Amino acid sequence: MSLTPESLVNRSLELVSPPNTYLQLNALIQDPNSAIDDISAVINTDPALATRLLKIVNSPFYGFPSQINTISRAITIVGTRELTHLVLATSVLNSFKGIPDSIINMDQFWKHCFACAITSKLLAEEAGQRATERFFIAGLLHNIGSLVLYKSMPELAGEAIRSAEFGHEVLFKAEQRVIGFDHTEVGQALVKAWRLPHSLEEVARYHHTPSEAENFPLDVAIVHIADILVSAVPFGHSGDNHVPPLDPAAWELLGLDENQIPDLLQQVAVQIEQLTSVMLSGD
Repeated sequence: MSLTPESLVNRSLELVSPPNTYLQLNALIQDPNSAIDDISAVINTDPALATRLLKIVNSPFYGFPSQINTISRAITIVGTRELTHLVLATSVLNSFKGIPDSIINMDQFWKHCFACAITSKLLAEEAGQRATERFFIAGLLHNIGSLVLYKSMPELAGEAIRSAEFGHEVLFKAEQRVIGFDHTEVGQALVKAWRLPHSLEEVARYHHTPSEAENFPLDVAIVHIADILVSAVPFGHSGDNHVPPLDPAAWELLGLDENQIPDLLQQVAVQIEQLTSVMLSGD
């Protein structure tokens, strides 16, 4: 039987833990009868996670003037959804530990993802969107399929990276040729298996081909442009040495002014150092 993105993900679920704490928190957010204490209780059952979250919210990335010492206080100040997204980000980082540097420098990979997350949030603000934390997590997880490939089939993933580098083609095209499918299809399958929001599934699948997005075209367009901007600078390295091609329709959908971009990237440059230092430092 030929390997498919779905069968690869099913096989990989033994290697990569689903973000169960995030799923519990998301269920509580949907429950109108839940309270901050319920959410705090779930997070506090994992002391390492609680410590990590407090470290993040007390970092220069957030820049709050006074120390936040409890999870309930963090929820009050940062917001339930944003803290839940930080739980998801931390869970994903932990799930994909141990990928060897011989395939890709993971600090550089995560730097690219963090930069894409920050840029997506800023682009969403420029485009007049509210509740922009969802764009942050969409940008952060857009390449999650790559992590499954690096973890589960390192030899073929490494061959695709080298082939793209020396063959002057974008990585997802090289993956299709070498593996038979690419990281966007694997990302979609993993997001679905993990029961994460459908918008994240569509971003993972179509961030290189945003015109194919049917249900969340704006989310996909924002991450598509963010990915191109941070690849062009570059901020970090996702395994692809080439800047992905821009879909002009995505730019038009957002109605952005290109003169806004230099200032926006300057903000990213400041925030990316603050975020990577706290997210990638040891506990």
